[in-house]
Amino acid sequence: GAPVDCTPHAGAGGAGLKTSAMLRSFRSCGARIAPPPLTRHWAVAPPLTRRWASTGAMATPPPARPGWRPIKKVMAANRGEIAIRIFRAATEMDIKTVAIYSKEDFNSVHRTKADEAFLVGQDKSPVGAYLSAEEIVQIAKENNVDAIHPGYGFLSENTRFVELCEQAGITFIGPPSQVIQRFGDKTEARQLAEEFGVPVVPGTQHSVETVEEARDFCQSIGYPVICKAAFGGGGRGMRIVRSEDELETNFLSASREATTAFGNGAMFIERYVESPRHVEIQIIADGTNATHLFERDCSVQRRHQKVLEEAPAPGVSPELRESLGAAAVRAARAVDYVGAGTVEFIADASAPDHFYFMEMNTRLQVEHPVTEMITGLDLVEWQLRVAAGEPLPLSQPELSLSGHSIEARIYAERPAANFFPASGTLRHLATPPEEGVTVAPAEVRASTDGLATRVDMGFVRGDDVSVFYDPMVAKLIVRGPDRAAACRRLHAALGQWQTVGLPTNVSFCRRVLETPQFLAGEVHTAFIPQHHDALFPPTPPPPPHLMA
Repeated sequence: GAPVDCTPHAGAGGAGLKTSAMLRSFRSCGARIAPPPLTRHWAVAPPLTRRWASTGAMATPPPARPGWRPIKKVMAANRGEIAIRIFRAATEMDIKTVAIYSKEDFNSVHRTKADEAFLVGQDKSPVGAYLSAEEIVQIAKENNVDAIHPGYGFLSENTRFVELCEQAGITFIGPPSQVIQRFGDKTEARQLAEEFGVPVVPGTQHSVETVEEARDFCQSIGYPVICKAAFGGGGRGMRIVRSEDELETNFLSASREATTAFGNGAMFIERYVESPRHVEIQIIADGTNATHLFERDCSVQRRHQKVLEEAPAPGVSPELRESLGAAAVRAARAVDYVGAGTVEFIADASAPDHFYFMEMNTRLQVEHPVTEMITGLDLVEWQLRVAAGEPLPLSQPELSLSGHSIEARIYAERPAANFFPASGTLRHLATPPEEGVTVAPAEVRASTDGLATRVDMGFVRGDDVSVFYDPMVAKLIVRGPDRAAACRRLHAALGQWQTVGLPTNVSFCRRVLETPQFLAGEVHTAFIPQHHDALFPPTPPPPPHLMA
C-alpha cells in the first residue's frame, strides 16, 4: 500500500525541551506493522517525543538514601494505556523500559512502546498471563531490571508479588509488602482508620470466605450490605445484597470474580450506604514524609466502576479538604508508607459533610490524571523518584490546587444494554487533538491559558478490543480554570471523538454532562439510575423509506 508518514512530531508544550537519543515517538501512525515470529523477546524502539515536561522540581536529585539504588531500567507489569503511561514518564527520565505481554496481546500498542518486550504466561489464560508473578520476576532478573511498576489491577496489590520482588532484589514501585498486606486487607485497613479517629461504616472485622460466615454477619447488622473483594478493587468482586434471599448467589458470584481478577476470593462485607458520594484523597510518601495531593470525586459510576472523575470534588470546603487530607496523611505516616496511594471515603447523601473511611488503594489509580492536571505534577515521575530513594520533590505547603479537571473513561460497551461490554475492531478512530500541558504553573492552571485536553490510550486504528480484558479504550482528560469551563471543554472534546467498528459510551458521557444536576455538582453513586430517562432517551424509529 501507500507509504505511511510516521515522522515524529513535537507534542504540545514540547518546544525547547531537552531531548534524548532514547526518546521514542508516541504518535500512532495507524500502520499495522507485520510482527516478527512469536518469540519471547522483541525489541522495537520507534522514535519518541515528549508530551509534557518534567516537574523540574529536582533538576539535580540528591543522592539516594542508604539502602536505595538508582533506577536505570523499569518494567511495567501491566498492559494497555497504563503501561504506556509508565513508559512515557520513565523515558522522560532517561530510564530504559521493559514491557510484558500475553499471547493475546501480541499486537498490543504497549508492546511496541518499550525498549524491550517479553511474552509471559504462554500456557495461561489471557488474565492469568499478567498474574504470573514468579515468571514476571524471573524475566526481570534475567534482563537486569532494576524496578517493576505494577500499574493498577492485576498484581498491583498482590503481597506475594511484592515479596518476590523484594527477595529478588528488584525495587517494587509501591509500598513494602507488609504495608500492602495491612491496607490491602480491607478489614485491617478499617481497624487502622479507627485508630486514627476516622469514622468507618459498620463491617466485618476479618475477611469472610464462606456463605455461612456471611449470613451470620448480615443477620447481626441487617440489610442492605455490600460484598467486596477483600484484596482487590476497581469495582471487581463487588455485589449489593438487599435481602437474605440474595446473599448466597451474590456472595459466590463476587467471590468468583475476585478470584479471577486478583487471585483471592476472600470477601469483606459492610453495610451499604444508599446513594453515597465517593470522594478520595491522593497521597504520596517517601517513608519519612507524606503529603496529600487534594481530593477527587468519583461518584458517577456504573456497575460499581467509575465513568466520570473530577478534581477538585464539587462542594468540598477547604476545611473538609484539609480534614480528609490530614487523616489520609496520618495513616500513611503511621505505617512508613512509600509511594502513591489513595484513601477512599464515602458520604451519606443525607449528610454530605460527614465522610466515612471506605478503603485504601496502595497503588496508582486509573483517574490519577485529574490530580496531575490540578497540581501540575507528574505522579508517575514522583513514584519513580521515591522508589529510587529520593525524598518527596515538594512539601505540603509548596503544593497548590488550581483549575478544575474532569476525566471521562471511554469504554467499548452498550450503555442502553446495562453497559454490556463490547468487543470488535477499531476500523476508524479519531480523537480530539491534545492541547495544553499537564505540568503547568498554578497561575496558568487557573486561567484560560491553562486550558488542556489529554488522551491516554492503549489502542490505534485497526486494533481489536478484546473480550478478555477490561473494555476501557481510552481516558479523555480536560482542564479548565473552573468546573463550568471544564464541563464545556469535555463536552466539546467528546463531540470530536469518532469510533467505527464497535459501540462506545461517548454519547452517554455527553448526556451526563448535559444534565442540570451534574452541572450543579449534585453527584452521587446512584446518579445514573436516578436520571435514567435523561441519560437513556428512547431511540427514534428509522425513517419509513429505510424500512421499505
